[in-house]
Formats: sequence, structure tokens, C-alpha cells
Amino acid sequence: MICLAIRIFIDQGHNPSGPNTGAEGNGLREQDITYAVGLYLAGLLRDDPRFEVRQSRNTPDEVLGTSNSTSLAARVRAANNWPADYFISIHCNSNPNPAINGSEVYVYRTNSQPYWLAQHVLNGIVARTGTKDNGVRLNPALYVLRRTQMPAILVELAYLSNQEDARRLESDPFGFAQGIYNGLLSYFGFAPL
Repeated sequence: MICLAIRIFIDQGHNPSGPNTGAEGNGLREQDITYAVGLYLAGLLRDDPRFEVRQSRNTPDEVLGTSNSTSLAARVRAANNWPADYFISIHCNSNPNPAINGSEVYVYRTNSQPYWLAQHVLNGIVARTGTKDNGVRLNPALYVLRRTQMPAILVELAYLSNQEDARRLESDPFGFAQGIYNGLLSYFGFAPL
């Protein structure tokens, strides 16, 4: 019996400079956090023979595209061309109200494969990092959810604009990666190695 590894494409949201840079808050930059969490997640998946993994950004200074739209298109094209089985876009949130905090995951539609995956991933993050569970949310306007040819989720790890969330993101990026990984194991019904 041939058992093929599940192909996970990790999109580390935003560029380190130039077009499509991310949010900033409490001395942190979204593009740095997403790169680190994605790198840790890729490491966990590479150590697990049940998965294959590729990343949108393979070095901390890699810039994708020359504009917001071409940056997003490059990420989606890489996942579609592989082709990946699942697409996970990693982001950090921000809000003008510094009291807003927690983790949420966005999907294209409810009652779908990505919706159930998002629930498992969100549960994994909240259980591992202690962030507030803001639920799985619908956002069909997001390019990376609309244009991918495989189940896709967009993970908002926590709020850079909230002091406690920012502290968690800065001190434990591995914990966020492990939360996503634990959610994937739960979704697929896999036991930890």
C-alpha cells in the first residue's frame, strides 16, 4: 500500500519590506512574526513523515511580488502549481482599540473542509498559547481563500495592538506553530509522533 504524504503550503503573510508589508504594534512587525511561526511550523511538519511542506517565504528577507496584488498572486500560484493539498496563510491582527485580543481563523465558506480544518487549528492555538478564542469567521473576499485550488485557511494568530497578545507572539512563536500543528494532527485524526 502506497501512503502519500499530505502536502501543506505555509504562506507566511506579508513581505519584510517593499510591497505588502504587514501591521505593526508594540514594537513588533507582522511579517517577522509570520515568518518565524511559519518556519517553526515547517520544521514540525518536516519532522513528521505524514506531511510534506513548502513555504511562501524561504528566507526572512524574501520579497514576493512588486505590489499587493502580485504578492498575493505569487503565494497562491506557488501553492496551486505544487499542487498543495492544504493552504495555511499565517497573519497577525491589529485593531485601533488595544483591548481587542485573541485568535481567529478565516475561511471562504462555512460547513466546508476548510471550515472544519480552521476549527481544529483554532482550538490547537488557543489550547497551546492561551489566547482568546474569537471563532472561525467567514471572509470570501480574501484573495488567498478565493484563488487557491485546495482547502485554504487564513490564521490570525493574535493582535499586535494588544499588549498581552504581543507579548505572547514575541516570547513564544514556536507555541503558535505547535498550536497549528496540533490542530492539523487533530483534524486528520493523527496521533502525535
